[in-house]
Amino acid sequence: MTPNVDHHADAGLHKQSHRHSHTHTHMPVTVSGRTMAAAVTLTVAFVLVETVYGWWGHSLALLADAGHNFADAAALAFSWYALSTADRAPHHGMTYGYHRVGILAALVNAVSLVVVAGVIIWEALSRIRHPELPSGGLMIAVAAVAVVLNAVISLWLFQGAKDDVNVRSAYLHMVGDAVSAFGVIAAGAIVLATHASVVDPVISLLIAGLIVWTSWGVLRECVTVLLEGTPTGTDMPAVIDTIRQVGGVLDVHDLHVWTVGPGVVACSCHIVVAEQSIREGQQVLRAVVNDIERRFRISHTTVQVEVEGCEPNDLYCISRRVRDASAPM
Repeated sequence: MTPNVDHHADAGLHKQSHRHSHTHTHMPVTVSGRTMAAAVTLTVAFVLVETVYGWWGHSLALLADAGHNFADAAALAFSWYALSTADRAPHHGMTYGYHRVGILAALVNAVSLVVVAGVIIWEALSRIRHPELPSGGLMIAVAAVAVVLNAVISLWLFQGAKDDVNVRSAYLHMVGDAVSAFGVIAAGAIVLATHASVVDPVISLLIAGLIVWTSWGVLRECVTVLLEGTPTGTDMPAVIDTIRQVGGVLDVHDLHVWTVGPGVVACSCHIVVAEQSIREGQQVLRAVVNDIERRFRISHTTVQVEVEGCEPNDLYCISRRVRDASAPM
């Protein structure tokens, strides 16, 4: 039989009966803390301005947009904190580091947006029952500034939003608010042309619907990560086939793929090999890890090797293989 060896770098901390191989790569953060700080400062300042003018001009659409902008400011602040925290080094108490702080920030952002949308809907329905004619010109002027501000901040966040759900949640906040500001401009123009007071709460309801729509995708992705579900776009049967195609691998089971944090996807599995030397087994491990990383961008892989014919104390492995084999495809 092949000797039992643990090839982890911290071999002294692990007492396991199988060999393991690990690979680690970490994605760089693409949005700087200075950018996030500037975005938070500008957004908070504009929230104050928009709230004052919305109240003065009797425009629920402006107040709704101010509420959306306030959620934006909170989202940006959470994202800023998450980005700075994610850089902290792992330690014995947090062996994966702080990658999931960003996921928690994104979840809080998404939930806050849904709450804001609920408040806007409540106020819009109240305004429909008790209409007030807002100042159309004021709505247009303030909303035009909002469009420019949110568009600029969205451009600042665009690059980082591609790979980081935390930054993406903040980015969607800003894009959604830019779109809702266009709605306020349209409402202001209609109010000026027709003096129809109902336009203001109707546009507010549309803004609330937009907020919920933009939040749902981020909320679903965050829940999937926290439940350690398979990452979107990862084809598990393809992962299994890739591992089985590696020379020397007889079978694979107990396969798990999950997201640790933005840009960090982990995988663990058990592979079955024939009795062989440690050197030959190490070559198989490296081939499995390299193929998984190259094809699926999985940055943290743990492979446990089992020699063909499990030991009695490996009954768990046997039962898992039997169950996996009998499961419907």
